[in-house]
Amino acid sequence: MRALAFAWRSLVRQPARATLGILGVAAVGALLFDMLLLSQGLVRSMRDLLERQDFDVRVTATEALPGTGPVIDDAVAVVATIKALPSVREAVAFRIEDLSIDRAGRRRVRGFLQGVGRGAVQPWTLLRGGNPQGPRELVLDEDGAREAGVAVGSSITIRASCSAERDALPPVTFRVSGIAAFPFDGPDDVTAATTDDGLATACGEREAGMADMILVTAAGDPAAAAADIAAARPDLRAFTNEQMIGRIEQGGFTYFRQISTVLTTVTVSFALLLITVLLTVSVNQRLGEIAALRALGFSRARVVADVFSESVLIVGIGGALSLPLGFALAEGLDRILKRMPGIPEPLHFFVFQPEALAVHATLLVVTAVAAALYPMRIVARLPIAATLRDEVIS
Repeated sequence: MRALAFAWRSLVRQPARATLGILGVAAVGALLFDMLLLSQGLVRSMRDLLERQDFDVRVTATEALPGTGPVIDDAVAVVATIKALPSVREAVAFRIEDLSIDRAGRRRVRGFLQGVGRGAVQPWTLLRGGNPQGPRELVLDEDGAREAGVAVGSSITIRASCSAERDALPPVTFRVSGIAAFPFDGPDDVTAATTDDGLATACGEREAGMADMILVTAAGDPAAAAADIAAARPDLRAFTNEQMIGRIEQGGFTYFRQISTVLTTVTVSFALLLITVLLTVSVNQRLGEIAALRALGFSRARVVADVFSESVLIVGIGGALSLPLGFALAEGLDRILKRMPGIPEPLHFFVFQPEALAVHATLLVVTAVAAALYPMRIVARLPIAATLRDEVIS
């Protein structure tokens, strides 16, 4: 405690240097904290987004990620087979096509139309009204309702593009049964959803038969449900949420982890260099004072502890300031990154994790110790008599 008090008085006597050091540590500490949040933030956010839905398993026609492979042709039969499994509680077919909404005298609103089989669980959150019950009803998101100028109970004319050639299909009139929020909507996306029969009607098909994927709610362990589905339909692929996260993480999210690792290394190196330089300058300016203290009876361990305590104070105060600064910076950076096209509104790049806080504290402690090593070495090897003679002569 005496070493800390002495180090605090040394900092107070040189406020400009102390302020520079603390602000420098706060700045690099905030960036370090944000990089730690970024390294796993997108993965954590995607996992939370998937877990907020009531679907544990997604079934596709190929090994590719959902939405990228061929459609499931016999979707009705597949859903019936999956529902019959004891490890499955619910299964619904899911298909998505391009959509345009006709507006009198104005340009069309373009978006996406989902067709979802009827079931107890739906891949959206109903805000107002009710879920579509017939083939000529749909739910619309808030942006779509505002753009189209419709409300619950209104009629809306849509055109679907349901083939690879994007053939022009005749307009179809639907009733807006409700307003819903879709979890994977981007900030500017317009999304509507209807029953699988409703999408077939919009696509000019006789009956619903195709699906991009089957959404499954497990009765117990999702992995067991996925295994049962794979055994019942070996021609299909079943992915649990964890497996999907793992595949996505290996595919695209490693980029953010690499960026985080590089910037973390740079910020820690900068913090180490900054504190080492400040402490070294401080020690060199106080060599005469330190030699006098040694001559008065201060031990080598005591003066070394004073230098180390000064490093701890600079890093400790700067590190504490870096947390609120880091949260504010993360919020701003998150808003900027979410402007990229195709990013769902609920998805976040910076997500708080307790382990990130622990790593942040550990790195700052290591930085404080490493930065103090060279100044401590100078003080430990300081020749008392020669230093005092030089002070008197100068």
